[in-house]
Amino acid sequence: MAAKFEIKTAKNGEYVFNLYATNGQVIAAGGETYSSLDACKNGVESVRKNCAAHVEDQTVSGFETLTHPKYELYKDKGGQFRFRLKASNGGIIAVSEGYKAKASAKNGIASIGRNAPGAPVVTAE
Repeated sequence: MAAKFEIKTAKNGEYVFNLYATNGQVIAAGGETYSSLDACKNGVESVRKNCAAHVEDQTVSGFETLTHPKYELYKDKGGQFRFRLKASNGGIIAVSEGYKAKASAKNGIASIGRNAPGAPVVTAE
């Protein structure tokens, strides 16, 4: 299986996307819902454009604040590691699932960088 962006219609009639790795696992979900299919496709393009961003590791004390675009690596309230990709305007364009290990979250970020640029966009029924 190849990596892909999958766009689907949410329950409220808006559009959302997921980026899948070659193993079929979701690497990241879109950071918002979109009112039109074209707007959702623009969100996918923004992930492609910004996927090589630097990582701001917010799990270490005294971390350096980076400019956008960037990935923010952080710990959630449940103690799991997560990341979000922010575009040059600071908007969240992709978010991860929770990971038990920081290294796994970093692998997820690297996977977006490898897979997003060439991943085709498919529309789910």
